[in-house]
Amino acid sequence: MSKFSDFNFKGHTALVRVDFNVPLDAEFNITDDTRMTATIPTIKKILADAGKVVLMSHLGRPKDGPTDEFSLKHLVKHLHELLGGETKVFFADDCVGSQAGMTATMLREGEVLLLENLRFHKEEENGDEAFAKKLSTLGDVYVNDAFGTAHRAHASTAVIAKFYEPSNKMFGLLMEAEVASAEKVLHQSDKPFCAIIGGAKVSDKILIIENLLERVTDIIIGGGMAYTFIKARGGKIGNSLCEDDRLQTALDILEKAKQKNVSIHLPENSVIADKFAADANTQDVPSDQIPDGWMGLDIGGKAIGIFSEIIGKSKTILWNGPMGVFEMEKFETGTKQTALAIAKATENGAFSLVGGGDSVAAVNKFNLANKVSYVSTGGGALLEYFEGKILPGIEAVNG
Repeated sequence: MSKFSDFNFKGHTALVRVDFNVPLDAEFNITDDTRMTATIPTIKKILADAGKVVLMSHLGRPKDGPTDEFSLKHLVKHLHELLGGETKVFFADDCVGSQAGMTATMLREGEVLLLENLRFHKEEENGDEAFAKKLSTLGDVYVNDAFGTAHRAHASTAVIAKFYEPSNKMFGLLMEAEVASAEKVLHQSDKPFCAIIGGAKVSDKILIIENLLERVTDIIIGGGMAYTFIKARGGKIGNSLCEDDRLQTALDILEKAKQKNVSIHLPENSVIADKFAADANTQDVPSDQIPDGWMGLDIGGKAIGIFSEIIGKSKTILWNGPMGVFEMEKFETGTKQTALAIAKATENGAFSLVGGGDSVAAVNKFNLANKVSYVSTGGGALLEYFEGKILPGIEAVNG
């Protein structure tokens, strides 16, 4: 495997797997271009070397072949703008076949070709080798810069690399940075190391918590999943979210943490509501004394103070999942104050990694993305990495 920044792309056509799976509104406007902007430095480095760039990506989950709704053609104009408005960006209405091949061959130095949605072919998700081989003919160098799909064993991420010599396959700048920041947290973390785990379900986070128990000093648990732990310990949680089939799992996690001298912190109090709505009546009560008919939708003031203090003393911080229903202004305080505490700790020298869709949405909402050490684009991929799994997209290039 070559190192991207040391490679000179002059005379080469780089086939780059990017993650342009961005949200679009009804008029096909991009509502969040984070994933596109994140990979622009990789594209620009290849162009600056006088290389040619062929980009491949998926968009959404198309079920029955090509549809306008999931076409990458809607991204061409914005990609042109992100590259400064000078670079020629061409579009091929398929990712394989004669038009794609011909357009790739006719590219000149410093030009870009965006291929149509890979998932218009079921062979992509099936990891089909013949399909991967067809894709590989579109560039003589393979660059994987799509950390968000690194956990998928798809043709364009895990299979295609076998058609390239080790010297002609590599990670892009985004992938390098993603892997380096995840490695730093998992294997080179300074203590105290605090993991902040939120979100709705314990079942989604069991593996990550168990793997982190080997590494962290503190785990803060917020969001809906906290109430499964609180109920497991005998607390009254009213109508709060709870996975009753995971109560024993929660107790097992608490016991394992105790054995490993890891402190698990649950919110002492909660902002509760009489309905799941922005205009609900609210009160701040102890998290284990929530009356019937009421539900916890955010962590309370006392919990914010305790959590902020723990975060402030930490040298390594991993944040995955919000502390409450931060999409509603009435229930955003816990998540916002947690984000501010992480930003402050980072300013004081801590290394902070924010990953997982909702945490990323939260730091963006509160304009704190540039106040933390690293914001991962990788959602599911980052989670699986922290669960200790080998990611096919990383393995393929490393191998």
